[in-house]
Amino acid sequence: MTVAYEGTDVVHAADLRLPRGKVTALIGPNGSGKSTLLRSIARLHRARAGSVTVSAQDSEEVDALALSRTEFARRITLLAQSRTAPAGLSVREVVGFGRHPYRHRFRGTDPEGPRLVEHALSVTDTTELADRGVENLSGGQLQRVWFACCLAQDTDVLLLDEPTTYLDLRYQVEILDLVRDLADTHGVTVGVVLHDLDQAAAVADRVVLLKSGRVVAAGTPAEVYEAERLTDTYGIRIEVAHDLATGIPRTRAVGRHHLRTERP
Repeated sequence: MTVAYEGTDVVHAADLRLPRGKVTALIGPNGSGKSTLLRSIARLHRARAGSVTVSAQDSEEVDALALSRTEFARRITLLAQSRTAPAGLSVREVVGFGRHPYRHRFRGTDPEGPRLVEHALSVTDTTELADRGVENLSGGQLQRVWFACCLAQDTDVLLLDEPTTYLDLRYQVEILDLVRDLADTHGVTVGVVLHDLDQAAAVADRVVLLKSGRVVAAGTPAEVYEAERLTDTYGIRIEVAHDLATGIPRTRAVGRHHLRTERP
């Protein structure tokens, strides 16, 4: 896929695969094209060239860009970086928005809607918040509600654009645990943009490293996280070590004051 802004290519022939039921993290410095690529897959930004194909477990691959809006929304959903919470609505009502691809103006109600809304509330641990107004929620709680909204949409593919941004450490960990649960327990295919390299290594089965709109490397975190490669991509010295118990790589960006000692 090649994507352009105002006639200038910002993503260059990016080849990306999201394996079914796995978590794939897109990583790279600011301006590398991570979010642009994700939004283009979600049809929020038109690609200049390329294609997107999607398949369910019991069907052949189809051209996702040729699907109707409704059919596309039944296969792929995107949780964008920021959403405005509508005041005056309960959590259950907001989660119910996820059922929009299944509600037909002239065909009556959505019979599966109530069950799937309650399921989404349960999976995201927001059932106790269901009757609370969304304007009264914390940032972490609201992010869970948006997750529930996406789950209620009942798609095979979930795209997440920096879902941990603006959250404190606890909520970051809880959101990433939820991402892992969606793949492991519910078979959801997840593509997620993350800035934190260690978070990406911990949550993802595969990572895709981008630089200046091009895919530099793709594979498991252990395969992609090479110190020389990361240093070149981010323009700062990055050291890589591997956890002896899990084998998961850990990174350390080395700044000018990395040898600073504590003052007396």
